[in-house]
Amino acid sequence: MERIECVVVGAGVVGLALARQLAMTGREVVILEGEDRIGTGISSRNSEVIHAGMYYAAGSLKARLCVAGNKALYAYCQGRGVAHRRCGKLIVATEPAQVKTLEQIQVKARINGMEDLEWLNEIEVGRMEPRLRCVAALYSPSTGILDSHELMKALLQDAEAAGATLVLRSPLLGGRAMAGGLELDVGGVEPMALRADHVFNCAGLQAHTVAGSIEGLRVSSLPPFYLAKGNYYGLSGPAPFSHLIYPVPEMAGLGVHLTLDLGGQARFGPDVEWVGGVDFEVDPRRAEVFYGEIRRYWPELAVGALQPAYAGIRPKLQGPGDPAADFLIQGAESHGVPGLVNLLGIESPGLTACLTLAELVAGA
Repeated sequence: MERIECVVVGAGVVGLALARQLAMTGREVVILEGEDRIGTGISSRNSEVIHAGMYYAAGSLKARLCVAGNKALYAYCQGRGVAHRRCGKLIVATEPAQVKTLEQIQVKARINGMEDLEWLNEIEVGRMEPRLRCVAALYSPSTGILDSHELMKALLQDAEAAGATLVLRSPLLGGRAMAGGLELDVGGVEPMALRADHVFNCAGLQAHTVAGSIEGLRVSSLPPFYLAKGNYYGLSGPAPFSHLIYPVPEMAGLGVHLTLDLGGQARFGPDVEWVGGVDFEVDPRRAEVFYGEIRRYWPELAVGALQPAYAGIRPKLQGPGDPAADFLIQGAESHGVPGLVNLLGIESPGLTACLTLAELVAGA
């Protein structure tokens, strides 16, 4: 049975960033991915936004890793030639009652270490985006967009250059704690067994399943797990704005916002649809709700202008109506299996925080 120092389960953006970090510090790394290519789950089905960190609770992992990750990710994209653009974002209050929420976001941003968030009144917003309707807004110049697929390819190239090995079509079926490590059962066309000193569970939507498949793990240590589907709709015709446009946030998400891709095309989403399983189909009928939400800040949206684009699923550690949960990084002190680290509830801002999250986990 082959023995490996570090096994990373999942080749999404977080798993690849962690594999890169481990390999660059001299660790032997194998990446196990159940699909036939990298990044088929959360990492390829999101808004591709580089977040700035104004929404998250003070002192939380999301806040700390996002604010630091924003700077680290821009530097990485610049150095590695990953396509990106610092386009900026407007968070808009469309009615006076929402201004208080903007004020709360501004306070939270300062506490989290954001130094460039600007308050704009209606006239100032109009100068930036004449077609946008709002009574006030916060402007985040450090919010941007990137090509998530290019990012993942660059991370993988770095990891492989440092000695890491990617094994596709190789789902982790289960494992058990052994003296000095874990014994893993790997499926696929050529099933195999591995001994690993350290296993890092970065399986995204399957992270709870992977954790529960390890014999000896205290199942009671796993938090509740929910799936929130986010539907996106593309806009036919040219984009009406040059910045990302976000309404004030909702309980489980950031509202139906307008994002841009690097080609300048606009898309709207995601909404929040609590689901019982993974389903990436976009129901055209849900667009009716989108029209009402979008017209609060862009009244000119024409009938029939929205077309189904794609959907993503977010792994949530809180259910409908619950307070937002933080990232959860679980070690043996929590679940009882030496050598196993579970990364649970890694949703937004996981893309932005991938490099700083990798540094934290690799150094723990």
